[in-house]
Amino acid sequence: MKRVLDQGQARMKPVLQEKIIKIQMKERFAKLLLGEDMSGGGKGVSSALALSNAITNLAASVFGEQRRLEPMSPERKARWIREIDWLLSVTDHVVELVPSQQKSKDGSNMEIMVTRQRNDLHMNIPALRKLDAMLLDSLDNFKDQNEFYYVSRDSPESEKGGTKRKDDKWWLPTVKVPPDGLSERAKKFLHYQKDSVNQVLKAAMAINAQILSEMEIPENYIESLPKNGRASLGDSAYRSITLEYFDPDQFLSTMDLSSEHKILDLKNRIEASIVIWRRKMNQKDGKSAWGSAVSLEKRELFEERAETILLLLKQRFPGLPQSSLDVSKIQYNEDVGHAILESYSRILETLASTVMSRIEDVLYADHVARNPSHAGHTSNTLKEAPQVLVSPKEGMEKNSEDTNASMTLSDFMGWSQEQNDTTAKKDPFGSDELLKDDDKCTQKLANISTNRKPSYLDNLGASRSPTARH
Repeated sequence: MKRVLDQGQARMKPVLQEKIIKIQMKERFAKLLLGEDMSGGGKGVSSALALSNAITNLAASVFGEQRRLEPMSPERKARWIREIDWLLSVTDHVVELVPSQQKSKDGSNMEIMVTRQRNDLHMNIPALRKLDAMLLDSLDNFKDQNEFYYVSRDSPESEKGGTKRKDDKWWLPTVKVPPDGLSERAKKFLHYQKDSVNQVLKAAMAINAQILSEMEIPENYIESLPKNGRASLGDSAYRSITLEYFDPDQFLSTMDLSSEHKILDLKNRIEASIVIWRRKMNQKDGKSAWGSAVSLEKRELFEERAETILLLLKQRFPGLPQSSLDVSKIQYNEDVGHAILESYSRILETLASTVMSRIEDVLYADHVARNPSHAGHTSNTLKEAPQVLVSPKEGMEKNSEDTNASMTLSDFMGWSQEQNDTTAKKDPFGSDELLKDDDKCTQKLANISTNRKPSYLDNLGASRSPTARH
């Protein structure tokens, strides 16, 4: 009798799971249709913002507990794959009309209009899905590692040893490595994984930056701006930018960059001045409020200098929160396609940055084990400075020359053909299986194209995702 009951329960389990999934799906899309206004009073947000929030909240609930270098639990991984598919399914119905040839019954050809997925979604959704899968695979690669482990933050100090870090990661578990540090094989493996995740991070950042640049600037942001660049920048910064001889490094050395708040404030003021100058260059009526006596050539020069400063800020301080302009674009954006692409690429940035940070924690623990005198430092001495692919001036010149070129991510990141030479690759653990995975990873990234024209954002050399953006 008991055996019959067990068999009946086993048959009922998949049915119950399917019902639960259907209920969850109905709840998700009900919230989206209501614009997150569960009262039904018509005070909900736009569909674009509701989808953006849904993707962001889903990622926070799934990846928020990823505090260790270990594979995701099967339940969390299945939930992520299932629910992100639900939200991305909306893009299948965002279409555009394109001409197509159709053959009639009498054999003649005629041109008709057919629907297909919008081009930016057709290019970027598969690319982001590949980056998503590659990040999950990178976590799975830590399944069988046995050279480091974690100690809960509530454990006694004697268990934590000298690897406790007194910094902004106090809530994370402490990494423990062997007394003499990691083996060379394990260190090579960690650096290999870090480089792979860093490539994924740069790809997600490129897509996110491009989508943000395509979003329209909201009118209420424009209305909040002062009427000229001097008022936005301040007298001192404006004089420095408008001098005959301009050095961006010297400009930044004269600015107060002692805190994140001050750096973000400078970024906000520079972006506001760029918007003002662009509007003035497009303003035909010289007597309007946006008119100015400054010549068009000088205004273009000032804008280029401001963009160069923005680029340097992104390279030197990659962990900055989103600027006021970016936040305003996301909040008032009504393009569903842009909302999904921006939020999906943003949360992949966050996950990639999180994985990189966890790898750095292990390398830091190994560094402390080999150098006990460095224990307790507030900063990670192994943290690499952001890579600068080209200088700001070279990037601006290149962009002006190649405005009609379509770039792939391999071009964007400057990967050489030598990286695809499998004879130069070595498996950190001495197995051919990981080498094959690396070939697949490189092929996937090389095939991803952002399908856009270069801009000053294209030269981002940062290896960190803005933490407060998510």
